[in-house]
Amino acid sequence: MSDLSLTILPETEADAPAIDRLHERTFGPGRFARTAYRIRERMTHRRDLSFLARIGTLLVGSVRLTPVRIGEAPALLLGPLTVEPPFRDRGIGRRLIERSLAEAKAKGHRLVVLVGDEPYYARAGFVRVPAGRAKMPGPVDPARLLIAELEPGAFEGVSGAIRPEWDADAA
Repeated sequence: MSDLSLTILPETEADAPAIDRLHERTFGPGRFARTAYRIRERMTHRRDLSFLARIGTLLVGSVRLTPVRIGEAPALLLGPLTVEPPFRDRGIGRRLIERSLAEAKAKGHRLVVLVGDEPYYARAGFVRVPAGRAKMPGPVDPARLLIAELEPGAFEGVSGAIRPEWDADAA
């Protein structure tokens, strides 16, 4: 696949059904029980920070960013990130992440958190959250809780529960 055949586009409302089907195929029905999905269940992701990948007209990948809080600090939750299995290992996920993080930074966001594999996401600047600094509201392997600073030092002094932005007043 050449770079010219892949297009990264902002997500639109019309893309939602196809992206939902992509998530269903790649993650299955058990995805709704995962902690990160539970955080996102009542919060709409930011379409202006969410992107999809197409080869021609074929949807092959998607990434979404959702507003959250870490303690009192605003942040974004990256995910789900998915690429159709036949198109994996071609850099599509990396390009989706890079585009979403660049757009988030351009719009003044400072922190992005996710649950994922450190070796994969480290290439995009994610590091493991130090023990005890942030906690998800459900079961999460602490080694998979990762953070990226979009501005140097943005995570200094930040700690607490990771919760949906709509729940920010409940703290």
